[in-house]
Amino acid sequence: MTGPIEVIGLDADDTLWHSEIYFDRTQRRFEEIVSRYVDRDIDLHRALHDVERRNLGRYGYGIKGFTLSMIEAAIEATDGAIGTAEIADLLAAGRTMLDHPVQLIDGVDETTALLAEHGYRLVIVTKGDLHHQELKIAASGLADRVERIEIVAEKDPGTYLRVVASMGIAPERFCMVGNSVKSDVLPVLEIGGTAVHVPYHLTWEAEHAEHDGSVPTLGSIAELPAWLASRT
Repeated sequence: MTGPIEVIGLDADDTLWHSEIYFDRTQRRFEEIVSRYVDRDIDLHRALHDVERRNLGRYGYGIKGFTLSMIEAAIEATDGAIGTAEIADLLAAGRTMLDHPVQLIDGVDETTALLAEHGYRLVIVTKGDLHHQELKIAASGLADRVERIEIVAEKDPGTYLRVVASMGIAPERFCMVGNSVKSDVLPVLEIGGTAVHVPYHLTWEAEHAEHDGSVPTLGSIAELPAWLASRT
């Protein structure tokens, strides 16, 4: 391996495997169920989003917190009129999300194998429910290629400083790759690391952020090895 980057951090959801498509699908199911009880002028999409944001500090990220937020939003939006059958439907929708198979994004398998072959040290840095993320990582088939797995409550500069310290490197030797500007790009730049943005076609509203255009943006994670080679 040549070049200053030694450790590559990989986001998990919507960088290594598909995730937001399941949240989007279940959001639409929530709106379908709850719309039977409310006036058409009520924005159920916004209602659920607001409850989710309010609950992040309590439940953290992940499907379990999302499911609890769906139930809370349904009760609030309907002034308690939502029926137990509909609550059961929302719980079932949450279980379906938990049970969906892990589907790697195109290029992930080949790219992670190539990076490991070239001597890069890989670490997965992801938010979400600890148990569910561990299950997804195990099912992904990627665990043997990474040196470390970090499932964190939040991705902020302090978290990334702890990650690079645990890998025994300076921030300048670290590159984070992910789909979220807010979580995978900006805090890494703040500590002096390198970040590569690989957008996903769907982005959760809470992750929306912009960068100044100077951040490398790739159309696919499959472009990462060539980008790394171009820096040497």
